[in-house]
Amino acid sequence: MKISPNWLREFVDIKVDTKQLAEDLTAAGLAVELISGEGDNLVFDMEITTNRVDAMNHYGVARECSAIYDLDLKPIEPKLPAAKGKAKFAIELPDPQGCARYTAQIIRGINIAPSPARIARRLEMVEARPINNGVDASNYTLIEMGHPTHAFDLDTLEGGKIIVRRARTGEMLWTLDGVERKLDPDDLVIADAVKPVALAGVMGGLDTMITDRTRNILIESAWFDPVSIRLTARRHGMHTDASHRFERGADWGATPLACRRVAELILETGGGELEGDLVDAIGRRIERPCIRLRPPEVHRHLGQEIPDKEVLRILRRLGFAVTDDTVAIPTWRLDIEREIDLIEEIARIYGYNRFPNTLPAFAGGVIETADAPKDAALRSTMLALGYNEAVSLSFISAAEAKQFSTATPVALENPISEEAAVMRTSLVPSMVSMLAYNLNRGVNDVRLFEAGKVYELAGAGTEERKQIAIGATGQAIAASVHEPGRAYSFFDLKGDVETLLAKFQCSSLYFDSNSAPAHYHPYRYARAVLDGGMVARLGQLHPEVAAARKLRQDVYLAEIYLDRLYRHDLRPVRYRPISRYPAVDRDFSFLFANEITFERVRAAVEGLRIAELRAFWPVEIFRGGTVPAGQYSVLLRAEFQSVERTLRDDEVALWSTEIIKALKGLGGILRA
Repeated sequence: MKISPNWLREFVDIKVDTKQLAEDLTAAGLAVELISGEGDNLVFDMEITTNRVDAMNHYGVARECSAIYDLDLKPIEPKLPAAKGKAKFAIELPDPQGCARYTAQIIRGINIAPSPARIARRLEMVEARPINNGVDASNYTLIEMGHPTHAFDLDTLEGGKIIVRRARTGEMLWTLDGVERKLDPDDLVIADAVKPVALAGVMGGLDTMITDRTRNILIESAWFDPVSIRLTARRHGMHTDASHRFERGADWGATPLACRRVAELILETGGGELEGDLVDAIGRRIERPCIRLRPPEVHRHLGQEIPDKEVLRILRRLGFAVTDDTVAIPTWRLDIEREIDLIEEIARIYGYNRFPNTLPAFAGGVIETADAPKDAALRSTMLALGYNEAVSLSFISAAEAKQFSTATPVALENPISEEAAVMRTSLVPSMVSMLAYNLNRGVNDVRLFEAGKVYELAGAGTEERKQIAIGATGQAIAASVHEPGRAYSFFDLKGDVETLLAKFQCSSLYFDSNSAPAHYHPYRYARAVLDGGMVARLGQLHPEVAAARKLRQDVYLAEIYLDRLYRHDLRPVRYRPISRYPAVDRDFSFLFANEITFERVRAAVEGLRIAELRAFWPVEIFRGGTVPAGQYSVLLRAEFQSVERTLRDDEVALWSTEIIKALKGLGGILRA
């Protein structure tokens, strides 16, 4: 937001220099990010939070200065000549929910011309393009006092009336940007007696625009429902200065003043005369509440006694009406809803730097949630494995919810965009987006994890469940500097998931490839089954999904369902001394049918319950060559060790015989 400090000084007699003014505004919550230009062209580049639409203009910032420096705020008081005759124009508001107030003023006999240098220079200073004195008056008023207005060529309006209604099926409108738009029945439009002439709160129509031939105009100033304007703007892919304000909540009480201010500027720069008084149609009143402000609460929250006189001064300078302990909220402060909001206003204007640095009072102890140790164990393990923790929004698009999950999503009533229209049903869409963000910026080796909640509709309510998503792409982490580089693979991900699951107690853990979701590669996918229940899915992102998102390299993902995993306790850490006696290895070379997985092989060997068997793993797998089709050759290694004595050859031979017998029971053929 561009704000001119010289313009501010026209409303408040500010004594401090520009640099100090910038620092004081920033300390009060209206951050000045940059100061540019010099002399009359000096401007502040300000960061105004979205809830402070009242401060997105010069008069709103000047009001802040009035409170900060305890100076009078000069009112905006348009000086208009006496009107001639009566305005023969009607305004109808059949949809008071969509349009609560509509104010209009007619001016006849104007001369459309370039705006004076003073107005044009100020518009350019805040990066608004001057057009002509009719259009510039509206833009100038928006920048000055923050309320959007519009001017129609009166002679193009039919039927002598304005109707603010919903669009009818099949209606079309050419907007000022030269686009013919098909209107939706939910769109709020401004229409004459025959046709729509503007998309309410968003953009005017091309057929009724001010041109060099315009001689008579109708100025409008209105209040539109924020939700309706946001939905319309999103539906048509539009974002204008007007919609930006209306979406966040305009000032219901400002419509007559804004209308008169535009009229004053047009009369000054283009001549003409007023026809009749303002036509002010009210569909419904938007009244702000009165809030009780209790001095003990002010002291309790701020931890410091602020004199009642100072509290009263701050609130009145900001435009609040104070009676005893009741505060009436002005129509332009839509962000004030509770007593704590008023206390925050007092604190920021009083000055946070004036509060002493003290620790807050505290009684009692921190109560740890039941899942906190498990959360901490998983987080520390992921960090130790080389992953970075990521955080994303809890919203995704409806298309992503359908693509990555079978759950019924929770739709938002007023989403900020189509890309964030529903609560996330899976962490995968956000993880894929974060991986793509890194890849698109030249970071090719990425390892991320995110812990968060997912949401879905369940009957009349909503269910929340905790999950962890893991994402990785690029090079694997080498075991040593002597190991050659290689690409991250499915087995790297599987090993990391196994490491996580090993933190929990269980009787059995196995992986299978049943029921691969559509977003996973069908042949590089597995699910982890812990004590008979599926607790995780993992695999490579399906190449078609990756191609649709323009991912240049293989991406691997895992989803761990914490609500299921946390049914198991953490595995207690137990000390076990390292054996002083040597280990003995035995290798077994077998042929197996392709359908015999290592999970079955390992289960068969572990079922022998050989106490001295310390480890059992595949060393290498071979297919092709002399190995018959449909089979594979695998070299298996068993490690035996005792903590009490050195093992004898006959013992190892006996155990080896049992292992061979168990593997032959799976159809394996021992190779020489």
